[in-house]
Amino acid sequence: MTAHGSILYLDSVSVSFDGFKALNNLSLILQPGEMRAIIGPNGAGKTTMMDVITGKTRPDTGDVIFDSSHDLIQMDEAAIAQLGIGRKFQKPTVFEHHTVEDNLYLSLKGGRGVFFALFAEKTNEISQRIEGLFDIIRLGAVRDELAGNLSHGQKQWLEIGMLLAQDPKLLLVDEPVAGMTDAETVETANLLREINKTHSVVVVEHDMTFVRDLDVKVTVLHEGSVLADGPLDQVSADDRVIEVYLGR
Repeated sequence: MTAHGSILYLDSVSVSFDGFKALNNLSLILQPGEMRAIIGPNGAGKTTMMDVITGKTRPDTGDVIFDSSHDLIQMDEAAIAQLGIGRKFQKPTVFEHHTVEDNLYLSLKGGRGVFFALFAEKTNEISQRIEGLFDIIRLGAVRDELAGNLSHGQKQWLEIGMLLAQDPKLLLVDEPVAGMTDAETVETANLLREINKTHSVVVVEHDMTFVRDLDVKVTVLHEGSVLADGPLDQVSADDRVIEVYLGR
């Protein structure tokens, strides 16, 4: 198992908090252009794994390599974000008192703060970039609405668009459909599949219907390490997975 050719490589990663092993010898490889769903019971290590990848938590042991060559353990959160790893947390955080369109301008890579975003000349290239984001996140009809007026699902999509505006190579998305309607959940699966055409994506999720809609390889975490991985039907039929997760 080597990091060569991978977009994300975790090898034997362990993290302890006051004697509790949040990650226990966790190993995982994500190929460029791959989307992976991560599932598992509460306390399985899903959030800690994301924290390690983004530099929020430093592991006790193991290797974390991005894009074949970048040793993430040696880098801080800001440097990791600059490399091209974007993270979307479970609760959406948007600029509620700005319009949907201005939220995207504020997030553009290379943007220089609020003044740049709201008053700088909106060049043809930037305008095309914004239109491309609207095509993906399905919010063109509400572009002039204040972000605070959006539904919960629409705020999630806007925040995904804000992440995409920073042009990451890898998106980490934490429980994107929690609190969504059934229709929004289906649309979010479509949205992430579209993003996956040009980006590598890791999705942490509990909603099995949504995971099935994504139709990607699934990794099951339990007690900080990989219990099983493969297509959803395969891991769903695994007796160990049923015992620790699906059977509950």
